Amino acid sequence: MATTARLRHWALVACLGLSAPLGAQASETLCPGWSEPSADQGGTAPRLRHEAFFSPYTHHWRYSDDHRQVVAFSLSRRLPGDRFCGASLFSNSFGQPSAYAFVGKTWPGLVPGLPRLYASATAGIIYGYVGEHKDKVPLNVGGFSPVVIPAVGYRLSEQAAVEVQLLGTAAVMVGTSWRF
Repeated sequence: MATTARLRHWALVACLGLSAPLGAQASETLCPGWSEPSADQGGTAPRLRHEAFFSPYTHHWRYSDDHRQVVAFSLSRRLPGDRFCGASLFSNSFGQPSAYAFVGKTWPGLVPGLPRLYASATAGIIYGYVGEHKDKVPLNVGGFSPVVIPAVGYRLSEQAAVEVQLLGTAAVMVGTSWRF
C-alpha cells in the first residue's frame, strides 16, 4: 500500500475506532448505562469505570507466509450488569491498520471454586481487511464486517487480568487488561 494510502487508511481506522464509543447520544443508545453515575455516587455502575487491553501476541492455527505480528490495544467503558462498550485499534494478520467497535458482556465466577475465572464476549463491527485480504473475514463489505469474539480470562487482582480471545477459526489472541 502506498504511503499516502496507508496514512489515509490509518486515519480512517483511528476515527472509527476512537469515535465509536464517544458520542453521547449514540453511546447511550448503543451502550445503555453509559451515563449512569458510578457506584460511589449512588449509582449501580462499576467503581473502576474503564478497562484497557493490550495484546502483543496472536497465534494463528495455520501458518502462512502472509501473516504478520498482530498487536492490539482496546479501551472499554464498563457498564452496569457486567456489560461494556469500547473500541480497539490493531494491526491485522496481514499488517493492515484495523479497528473494532464493540459491545460486550462478562460472566464472572464462571467455575465454582475458581471465582477469578471469567468468560466474556464482544460483538461489533471490524474495519480493516481490504484489498487482496478482503475475503479473509466473512460478510466483508467495503472493509467492514460483523464480528463476535468470545474470551476466557483470569483476574489477577481487582484491576489486572490475563485473557485469551478466540478469533474465529483463524487464531487465538493472548493479552492483559487493566481496570482504572
